[in-house]
Amino acid sequence: MLNNRTFLFQQDGAPAHTAKVNQQWLRNNIPDFISKEEWPPSSPDLNPMDFSLWSILETNACTTSHKSIKSLKTSLSREWEKIPQEKLRAAVESTPSC
Repeated sequence: MLNNRTFLFQQDGAPAHTAKVNQQWLRNNIPDFISKEEWPPSSPDLNPMDFSLWSILETNACTTSHKSIKSLKTSLSREWEKIPQEKLRAAVESTPSC
């Protein structure tokens, strides 16, 4: 939650995210789940992570190669914590209201 507002968890179209088993789990466990068929493809205007924050994380967390998933996750977490709250808030607030 940000400022006591609800949020929308969005996945991209990666095969792991659109797998039938994952889609079914989300249908069963997420009250307002929007299926892959209902979500517009290639919609960066609907996802602040894709168009503004991932590029920051990628640039800063991947300056060197990672030899393990653990190393990558650690680097991503460390870099996430460095992003100023104002930047995060601006990314979220730039998302159109539903």
